Amino acid sequence: MSVYVLCCLCVTLVLLSVPAQSQVIKGVVKDKYSDETIPFASLQLKNTGAGRLTDSAGTFSIYLNDRLGDTLEITYVGYQDYLIPVDSALLSQEQNGIIELNILLERGKYTEEVVVKRKIDRGLLMWKRIVRHKPFNDRYRFNNFSYELYNKLELDIKNINKERMQELRLLKNFSFLFDNIDSVEGASILPLYLMESLSNYYYQKSPLKRREVIKASKTLGLNNESISKMLGGMDQNINFYNNFIPVFDKQFISPISDNGDAYYKYKVADSQFVAGRRLIHLVFTPRRKGENTFEGDCWVHDSTFAIQKMSLRLSKEANINFVNQLSLIQEYKLINDTTWFLSKDKFVADVAPLGNKSLSFIGRKTATYKDIVVDDESVVNELSRNKILEEVILPPDASGKTDEYWSKARHEALSKNEAAVYQMVDTLLSLPAYRRARENVYFLTVGYKNIGNYEIGPWYNWITYNTLEGYRARFDLGTNKYFSKQWFLHAYGAYGFTDREWKYKMDAMYLFNKNPRSYISASYKKDIDYGQTYYDQISQDNIFALAIRKSGVSMKFLMTDEKKIEGYKEWKNGFSALATVSHKSFDPLRQLPPKMLFTQDDERLATAEVSIRLRYALLEKFLESAFNRISLGSPYPTAELKYTKGVSGVFNSRYNYSKLSIGVSHYKNISPFGSIYYNVFAGKTFGTLPYMLLDIAPGNEIYYYNKYSFNLMNRYEFLHDRYAGINMEHNIGNGIFGFIPVVKKLKLRQFYSVRALWGGLSEANRQYNMPPGAEYGFETLNGKNYLEVGTGIDNILKLFRIDFIWRVSPQPLPEERYKRFGVFGSFRLAF
Repeated sequence: MSVYVLCCLCVTLVLLSVPAQSQVIKGVVKDKYSDETIPFASLQLKNTGAGRLTDSAGTFSIYLNDRLGDTLEITYVGYQDYLIPVDSALLSQEQNGIIELNILLERGKYTEEVVVKRKIDRGLLMWKRIVRHKPFNDRYRFNNFSYELYNKLELDIKNINKERMQELRLLKNFSFLFDNIDSVEGASILPLYLMESLSNYYYQKSPLKRREVIKASKTLGLNNESISKMLGGMDQNINFYNNFIPVFDKQFISPISDNGDAYYKYKVADSQFVAGRRLIHLVFTPRRKGENTFEGDCWVHDSTFAIQKMSLRLSKEANINFVNQLSLIQEYKLINDTTWFLSKDKFVADVAPLGNKSLSFIGRKTATYKDIVVDDESVVNELSRNKILEEVILPPDASGKTDEYWSKARHEALSKNEAAVYQMVDTLLSLPAYRRARENVYFLTVGYKNIGNYEIGPWYNWITYNTLEGYRARFDLGTNKYFSKQWFLHAYGAYGFTDREWKYKMDAMYLFNKNPRSYISASYKKDIDYGQTYYDQISQDNIFALAIRKSGVSMKFLMTDEKKIEGYKEWKNGFSALATVSHKSFDPLRQLPPKMLFTQDDERLATAEVSIRLRYALLEKFLESAFNRISLGSPYPTAELKYTKGVSGVFNSRYNYSKLSIGVSHYKNISPFGSIYYNVFAGKTFGTLPYMLLDIAPGNEIYYYNKYSFNLMNRYEFLHDRYAGINMEHNIGNGIFGFIPVVKKLKLRQFYSVRALWGGLSEANRQYNMPPGAEYGFETLNGKNYLEVGTGIDNILKLFRIDFIWRVSPQPLPEERYKRFGVFGSFRLAF
């Protein structure tokens, strides 16, 4: 009987606890920008006071009990309050007694929440505990670990004006694109591209080794091995426990940095229990505006002081270009009773080159981690297969996985919009109109255009002008990857309408292997020597060079006839060798000493050379195309050694000599003090030679700044057969502009540069090149120093840079005042 009474009592209590005619609101609370769930957000009915918190996954359930006229309020620190009127419109969404809501919170300010008025600063105390326990919580404390990594990268276009876009004739064949436009945050967003990769990642602390085996890669329309490798985990590791966190090409100070209290203010907001574990909510904001810092919050496990989840976002005052909003989120999970390990990270960036309301791009990168193994012999065994410190393995079949494979292998299913992206890209790639549009954009921006198996360009070399040739027309023709994946053939012809002379070049390369790179090439060139040009500089043979040339500086013209064979071999350990055999002849044409000074006959000055260049760049990364590549730098200094031997008697070569040069260069972030670039170099020539075979200090004769040259020095101004120097530039960041309130909003950046050169010329080479009574202006430093220093303003309108450069020594002649001080401009596209 007692059991019966007890059961009736329980049923009665349950019925009483459920309000009559009640309705249930269920749903999830998310960040409107990053689409990440918000744990422990507060929900409250304002009139009744009834409420609850979202759970650790951001979901909730709350009874309404037909409270028409009430208001449901959702709040969370750092976000704007969100109000939902309980009216007939809300109740009409009911299905089977349940109202489903997806609530997106708009970001607000943390500032007012972080004001500390207590004698004991609990926020600062919590930060100290987190920092003290970092060595016990950072995943890199383990001797080794491995995991399966799933990476997903999505690119969207934001602020699409559908009606205006559909009216453009250029887009009439792509109207199907606009079927996928979605409206988020009051803006039209078009998912544009999606890339995925799945890999096994292995790490060992000592000796340091890293290995990644990419099992699958999906990059529709981008068949580029270097991009597939970059999408993996080797280059995407962000660790919140580090003192600095990379954001594009900048280094931001982590909120849990060892000296984070100098840059952040902290406050403990509240605490919650999840699965019997107490989590503490810590909020942080920058102490000063405009520094490389974040604002955000994190949940901290009480007993271990390990991060369970951290959300970072950039404040609008952060000194970074083109980024309207940015979020970094990391989540950690327990892999045993005491060990927290990274389980998910997400990076979302809204890049707006033309302003917040103009067409912009949203990049979303999500990484999830499964099958985590720590301090296990299996990891050591896998890493023992490494041939070098760091190795990325991309099997040939990684890019050919089926849709069925991906549906099983993904850590999380694609959303409806993400799945539609693949279908859209497939359709787009099949359209001839798209291929034509892509080629036209490539031609205008890069300069080259593919026509079948060949390419023409660059267009900016087609028409130029100089005082010797007058107007110069040039046309290039080369093969592309459709002609051959190993053979690259190229030639150009140029004609001067004043000197009425043809110039030309023919070259061929056979690429044995792309990674590690090896090739053999041969070339023949007869053209004016315009000096060495680096990939990010303006050459003299360029349509833009004439407009920015220094006034009063005569162009030097030296005709060269060069035949060259090269062989290049690179090893996975970063070591490379370049062997060159060449024959050159020179004919000075104008503003240089004539060849009669060195020879009595009418033959050109000829030399035959054999050289070997050894280079070491550990873990250097490259962005590769079919035949060429651009270095993305190395985390370590790059060293280079070159030896050249000149041999006489080979096809009328006249000189025996030797050359030796060495250099060390590096670009490094030195957060929080910006970044620094340096190049230390030295060399010596053994032999008596004409000036074009000596070491000619690199000068700059245009007003476009050249970071590799001495900008207040002319070409052929200083000759040496022994030299040493340094080229250094320190980009400070805000610098003094961060202390000027009016200027601070412009996000200007400060830097300084120093270039020094020591050189000398032997008496034999002095007499040979600068005999008494000579009328041309060669100089030598004679063991003295050349020094120029500069500073300036970077990030002007986010695109331009101005350098102010002073020549300290040697002092130029009074009539050469332009060599004492100069103002140079340049174009820089950087975050």
